Amino acid sequence: MQKIKNYIFILLFTSTLFSCSEYQKVLNKGNVQEQYKMATKMYEAQKYSKAIQLFEKITPSYRGKPQMERIQYMVAQSHYNTKQYSLAAYYFDKFVKNYPKSSKVEEAAYLSAYSYYKASPRYSLDQKDTNEALNAMQNFIYKYPTSDKVVEANKTIKELTFKLEKKAFEIAKQYYKIQDYIAAVTAFDNFLGDYLGSSLKEDAMYYKFKAAYELGINSYITKKEERLKNAIKAQERLKRNFPKSKYLSETEKLKEDLNNQLKSVTALKTQTNGL
Repeated sequence: MQKIKNYIFILLFTSTLFSCSEYQKVLNKGNVQEQYKMATKMYEAQKYSKAIQLFEKITPSYRGKPQMERIQYMVAQSHYNTKQYSLAAYYFDKFVKNYPKSSKVEEAAYLSAYSYYKASPRYSLDQKDTNEALNAMQNFIYKYPTSDKVVEANKTIKELTFKLEKKAFEIAKQYYKIQDYIAAVTAFDNFLGDYLGSSLKEDAMYYKFKAAYELGINSYITKKEERLKNAIKAQERLKRNFPKSKYLSETEKLKEDLNNQLKSVTALKTQTNGL
């Protein structure tokens, strides 16, 4: 039994060596037709990295020829299957533009958008690919509204949008943490304007109020009254939108402090005007 196993191992090993040497021979010295045949063979065997090397060599020779449609699609799929998602998105998008009448154009359009999604990094990093994915997914739904991928595309859009929301929220929150309260108020205002239905809306309104509170309490007398009133409005807006907010008890107490400060400022202003 062991001899049979050893024989099979040697046979497989020899076959692999022959296959590799055959691949290298075609890659380095084969003609265009041989390289095309080998590239297709590697692709169908799911040896995508090897397929890509051959496709790169033969692409100039097949440009403008009927085979190019198939080559370009296999190139895109090969990059996708090797998790080179930015390149996959580029090649799928190129395929869609070059072959709008292809039977694979709808699939390619979706995979282009999905590749951008897969390339999208965590929220704290640059979101260029996230925005590209959002645009591509929205365009896909617009162009193929009856596609069986629409439900999945909408879920992906929701996930990508939340990632952008999270980034904007964390930037605004960072301003609050470093005590740049003017920038924090502005950033939270922008967030609330850009993402009306965000699941982070309650938290954003809370931190906006906290930033406005600190700004009002610690302002110079010349700006104190206006900023105190703005902070009170921010708390009232939070309460109006979230009457059962987990932040209500805390913010009501801070609002009392704001009102007391406002009374003092108003009294001082009246006294100064009387002089």
